[in-house]
Amino acid sequence: MTPAPPRQGLPLRFGYGTNGFSNHSLDDTLTVLTDLGYDGVALTLDHAHLNPFDAGLARRVSALRAHLDEAGLAVVVETGARYLLDPWHKHEPTLLTGDDDGRKRRLDFLERAATVAADLGAEAVSLWSGILPDDVPEDHGWRLLADGCARLVDTAERLGVQLGFEPEPGMLVGTLNDFERLHATLGRPRALGLTLDIGHCQCLEPDPVVECVLRDGPLLANVQIEDMRRGVHEHLMFGEGEIDFPPVLAALTECGYSGLVSVELPRSGHAAPQLARQSLAFLREASTLATDYVGRLR
Repeated sequence: MTPAPPRQGLPLRFGYGTNGFSNHSLDDTLTVLTDLGYDGVALTLDHAHLNPFDAGLARRVSALRAHLDEAGLAVVVETGARYLLDPWHKHEPTLLTGDDDGRKRRLDFLERAATVAADLGAEAVSLWSGILPDDVPEDHGWRLLADGCARLVDTAERLGVQLGFEPEPGMLVGTLNDFERLHATLGRPRALGLTLDIGHCQCLEPDPVVECVLRDGPLLANVQIEDMRRGVHEHLMFGEGEIDFPPVLAALTECGYSGLVSVELPRSGHAAPQLARQSLAFLREASTLATDYVGRLR
């Protein structure tokens, strides 16, 4: 009797965020991810991993693109560096900052990120709103954010780059409702899609994670993934939180998402190679189990 062929997982592509490799050089990070069998990398522009303000950036970007092409790694560009723009204040300034010069510095950074993404052939550039400052009224904050995003959309359209806006717990745009409000305010531009963090859905959204994926599926530009618990914004290794991953992965397939699904463990650089290995094994197994859910979620 001929044995049955092994089950195949869904045609999802998995990446890993460089913010989880804080103790590695970028070249070493890419080598580890390539050797483990990842399909791509979520590259956070930061001091250690391709600072967009460094001299010789064009040369470094060209060399990086050659490395990515040779390794067969896709790339998305992440802009969540903690202290790149201000050594004293995490994630500041933002597009919500009351100071004009601060907002200009953030917009300059985001436009540089879009240019780097275009030169790398990146699939998306991810960004978020930031926390509303105490001295900025909420309605004014929304106006500032919409103005900055409109400028960035113009840049993205000129460069042919796809943006992915990420709702982040604690920020002005913290939920899917907030993202949908911003998207509608801007006229629903095609250049601005959604970066969906799977853990954030478990943490904050009122609906189940699968429903969150299906809700804005056509707008997905980028996906981040990790485990998380309800009401606690802590990025956890798979199996340490509360998320049932096979139906979530099936939902990504159901809505036609074809981009990278990138592991987001930014505080685990001390064990990055081991966690990257374990994460990919977990996601591949979950992808195989997810085939049982395809076609049964809607």
